[in-house]
Amino acid sequence: MDCRIGYVNVGVRDLERGVAFYRDVMGFKLMYSEPEHHYAAFEVGGMRFAIAASETDAFTGREPGNRHTGIGLVVPDVDAAAADLTSKGVRFTLPPGKQPWGGYMGIFSDPDGNLFYLDQAA
Repeated sequence: MDCRIGYVNVGVRDLERGVAFYRDVMGFKLMYSEPEHHYAAFEVGGMRFAIAASETDAFTGREPGNRHTGIGLVVPDVDAAAADLTSKGVRFTLPPGKQPWGGYMGIFSDPDGNLFYLDQAA
């Protein structure tokens, strides 16, 4: 199967708080926010990243947020990016460091507990 990732959606509990975090702290370019649809989309490195707010996930029945999203954000300098994010109040659950598999990364969470890899570009 020939495919590419066209967008990534992440569940949040509060759309306004999510928009503020991804726009103001992460620096993602807000494409649009539709509070009436509980949805906002951002452009990040040529890809669409979106957040959706709801009380429960329509597909799984689970509460959104507080789940591992498995999204990797690749940056040229993990330490510099982590220092910038930490200065803005971002909490790292795994501080940046060399990993057993040879990479260099850290893991942080957004206000809803979604986890993200901050990964060093090769």
